[in-house]
Amino acid sequence: MSSTTQHDHIHRARHYALGILVVVYTFNFIDRQILSILLQPVKDDLGLSDTAMGMLTGFAFAAFYATLGIPIARFADRSNRRNLIAWALGIWSLMTAVSGLAQNFWHLLLARIGVGIGEAGCSPPAHSMIADYYPADQRATALGIYSLGIPFGIMFGLFAGGWINEFFGWRAAFFVVGLPGILLALLVRFTLREPPRGMAEGRADVSDQPGVGETLRYLWAKKSFRHMSFAAALTAFVGYGFVTWAPSFLARSYGMGTGEIGTWFGLILGIPGGIGIALGGYLADRFGARDPRWFLWTTAVALLLAVPLNVFIYLSTDSTAALLAMILPVLLGNFYQATTFSQTQGISALRMRAVAAGILLFIINIIGLGLGPQIVGILSDLLNPRYGDESLRYALLICSFLYVWAAAHYFAAGRHLKDDLVVDG
Repeated sequence: MSSTTQHDHIHRARHYALGILVVVYTFNFIDRQILSILLQPVKDDLGLSDTAMGMLTGFAFAAFYATLGIPIARFADRSNRRNLIAWALGIWSLMTAVSGLAQNFWHLLLARIGVGIGEAGCSPPAHSMIADYYPADQRATALGIYSLGIPFGIMFGLFAGGWINEFFGWRAAFFVVGLPGILLALLVRFTLREPPRGMAEGRADVSDQPGVGETLRYLWAKKSFRHMSFAAALTAFVGYGFVTWAPSFLARSYGMGTGEIGTWFGLILGIPGGIGIALGGYLADRFGARDPRWFLWTTAVALLLAVPLNVFIYLSTDSTAALLAMILPVLLGNFYQATTFSQTQGISALRMRAVAAGILLFIINIIGLGLGPQIVGILSDLLNPRYGDESLRYALLICSFLYVWAAAHYFAAGRHLKDDLVVDG
């Protein structure tokens, strides 16, 4: 095979891999976030509190998702990553469908735990595969494209969940969004190619796989990782709290139905959210090529710009004004996705890439996914005696100011990044 033919083959293979992984990640977030649009009908049907619903959407899911992510990532660094993704996709899709059979809090809790266990096997091996397909100067863009699965999944999940609930009820919504993922798992298993490790850099994989403890010590010794992991966790705290509870906020404060919320909120999260992820990755690659600090400083600036816009959202008395005001904060709040994950890959050795992604996801998801929805739910219940149905509005407002803290850590991470990047094995 000529060098040109081989290059074209690799080019096609990596683009197909990225495309199919985007679809997988989309299903990941459809199944993860479907509950957010169904919170109010599930709460009313099963007679649950905001604190209980916060546990279902947050900590109960995140505890298993984040904890299992690290051992699964370690397994991914020494095994076939494609097969792992296929199995994970099949498990979380089945458990999403099973959620529709729940008769009480405990049934739904166990089903959501099952979803979390399955989804733990998605992102670390996917990040590792993308890092092996794409060189460093294209990696933030590639991971930005992969991360489009987040807004796409949330958008489709909200739209489908909202309207299916309107016509057929919340149980049917879980069945409809969960079962197609099983077919997708078969497509992944039999069509996706596993790339050689280090292919994008032209480096041979000759090192032994370090342990989780060794990888954690390696990463924690890098000041850039300490700052950007905590920054990403704080950003995710605000983001997951918003995505989970905004549909209930729109229903309680403005009297909107699930179909209407699913349509408009889904479009806002999907289109501006997708633009934000892609733009964040693009700007990071463009400005970071001149000065590595801007790989992360772009995100810091974006978060600071989002703060006053968030205040306007939660203090608005008009539903249309609130929805329109969400567009820019959603866009800016998604800058962190590609930049944080790409730079984590950039400071990691080859055989630690999946584990490094797993450690980063653990920090993000324990603090962000685990505590974000939970704390918002607790604050809402605490504020309810004073504000009634408006308590959720003020709970979300309070939490939105954490973007300032996150931005400070991204600025600090940027200052140390140049010294921490790995330039060879």
